[in-house]
Amino acid sequence: MPQHLPNASISFPMLGDWSINPSPVINIGPLTIHWYGVIIATGFLLAVLYCAKRAGEFGMTADNVFDVIILGVPMAVIGARIYFCAFHWDLFKDDPISVLYIWQGGLGMYGVIAGAILALIIYCLWKKLSIPAFLDMVCFGFLIGQTLGRWGNFMNREAFGYETDIFCRMVLTLPNGTSYSVHPTFLYESLWNLVGFTFMHFYSKKHRTYDGEMFLIYLAWYGCGRMLIEGLRTDSLYIWGTSIRVSQLVSAILFVASVAILLYNRFKRHPDPENMFVNRQKAAKVAIVEGPAGGEDTEGERSSEESPEEAGEEAGEEEIKEDTEGKDSDE
Repeated sequence: MPQHLPNASISFPMLGDWSINPSPVINIGPLTIHWYGVIIATGFLLAVLYCAKRAGEFGMTADNVFDVIILGVPMAVIGARIYFCAFHWDLFKDDPISVLYIWQGGLGMYGVIAGAILALIIYCLWKKLSIPAFLDMVCFGFLIGQTLGRWGNFMNREAFGYETDIFCRMVLTLPNGTSYSVHPTFLYESLWNLVGFTFMHFYSKKHRTYDGEMFLIYLAWYGCGRMLIEGLRTDSLYIWGTSIRVSQLVSAILFVASVAILLYNRFKRHPDPENMFVNRQKAAKVAIVEGPAGGEDTEGERSSEESPEEAGEEAGEEEIKEDTEGKDSDE
């Protein structure tokens, strides 16, 4: 079965007897715009706005978010391309320069994540910010982008799974009448990421106890879902000479490792929320405002003493009294 059916109409039998056949591109005069790019850009924009909105809750600023994007976007694209080409080298070995032709497609999600995280680490080291706290914030952006980005696969009729007859199957019908009933793996992953984002959003508001916790939850959640869903796809990348799917292996490792660390932190380490980067920043600001130790007592003593005007009046009265007493003694 083909892995890419751009001209096929799409239907979901569980939703009724109807189908759609949206064009993968938008033509505006001589300009051709791909829906995949529009959807990715929309997801990226929403991710940035969300992270900028919540930056203060993690000890960051909106400017930190905008700054890291300048470095993060190109590194994410480079990482995604390297990841894809490394496991599809047969497509590029005869024409290595074609590795640079990213407009022809071929990006890997784990490469995106790796490139973005590397850029974030460089930025945090430069600005002396907490890497785990920054990761806690940007993982929400990852989920937003991944949730929406999979609908770009829907528009391209790609990243679907094996043929199946389950109730939630997607039917792809070619112009010649040939049809394929497949697992809508793009939909599975989009919904999985949406549920994960919703849970993490509310959990982080009241229950986050240490820097890096949300990022670990993200790795566990995304890793678990991708590990299961990847096994249904027909377009997986494989380790050379084996039947092992790269993304499935990476997902399994991330899932097991992150769950182990989460359990260790909860039941053995018992982290103190006051040690989170945002709380340490708040404590430092309070210390600056209050001044050195004892500053408040000094202010209290000063407020209980007489004002300069009152002291001046009393000094004047003492001088008058002394002059009067002096005159009396002379008389």
